[in-house]
Amino acid sequence: MAFSASLFYPSPNLSSTKMPPYPLLFRRPRSVSLPVRCSSAAASSSFDLRTYWTTLISQIEEALDAAVPVRYPESIHKAIRHVVLSPGAKRAPPIMCIASCELVGGLRSAAFPAACALEMVHAASLVHDDLPCMDSSPLRRGQPSAHALFGVDMAILAGDALFPLAYQHIVTHTPSPDPVPLSVIPLVLTEIARAVGSTGMAAGQFLDLSGAAAGSEKEILQVLEKKFGEMAECSAVCGGLLGGASDQELEALRRYGRAVGVLYQLVDDVLMESNGGTGKMRSNASIVKAVGMDRSLELVEEVRANAKKELDKFKDKYGEKVLPLYSFVDYAIERGFVVEGRGLEASSAAGGSDGSSETFSKGD
Repeated sequence: MAFSASLFYPSPNLSSTKMPPYPLLFRRPRSVSLPVRCSSAAASSSFDLRTYWTTLISQIEEALDAAVPVRYPESIHKAIRHVVLSPGAKRAPPIMCIASCELVGGLRSAAFPAACALEMVHAASLVHDDLPCMDSSPLRRGQPSAHALFGVDMAILAGDALFPLAYQHIVTHTPSPDPVPLSVIPLVLTEIARAVGSTGMAAGQFLDLSGAAAGSEKEILQVLEKKFGEMAECSAVCGGLLGGASDQELEALRRYGRAVGVLYQLVDDVLMESNGGTGKMRSNASIVKAVGMDRSLELVEEVRANAKKELDKFKDKYGEKVLPLYSFVDYAIERGFVVEGRGLEASSAAGGSDGSSETFSKGD
């Protein structure tokens, strides 16, 4: 897939509106809002995202616990359980998948196996991202990274094993042919393979390591789109496929998901830079360092508006079913509450938070 940052990001001069001053807004990232407009705030504020999210987290974690039992060889499966079930995960990819499926009229049960598989794929990408040859991160969600706890060899094997395990889980657990037609399952598998492959998240990691993250605004946005936008795009599209979305609806979900994935990373970058550089940035691509705070905030507003523009296409047909997806956009900016899974296994060396924010990104 060709890089297409322009799909979401108009030219830098598109917006001429001067934004208000904000010298104190970013000192406490968990309790402040960015100075951008929320065009659908009234609609999304009527939806209780916190209850929706936390309820689904517990259901997802129970399903994941059953999906990754310890078996032979135990060393690999213990590492798998550590990365899939450790506390602190927000389970954003599976929740995006479920919300997209329900939006277009699909049953939650239709999306649940793929939702869990997406979390496995997400976890695998994090294992590889943390390796010494990549981002060399010893901590993940306040606990030792897989390679720090189990060794580089077991971490690589666990990450490698999670990808086919995710595909197998979709094939063996998706309810088919009713309510999911058999023809849909290969489409879901293909979408996941595309997202994680050499033109997707792997391309994002390559660009990050190769120096594109230190380039122009367009180059940095390409890194963010590939490294962070692909997971959310894939999650939204898989949910749409399983719910029976039309081709036009799938394309809108694709654009929405990619915009949301990039939006969360843009906001994380803004919050971290305004907080004195503290926190754990999962990419070398800092938009604030490249273009400054003013332009970064303009980009946040542009990407947020583009995400909601895609959702506006669903309002007339699906009504309030679109509210969860609207709320994901507003939460990216407002961060009015903290969502973290409790996990089903405590690490033998649990620690405090590493300061990272995890949403739909490869790097978190």
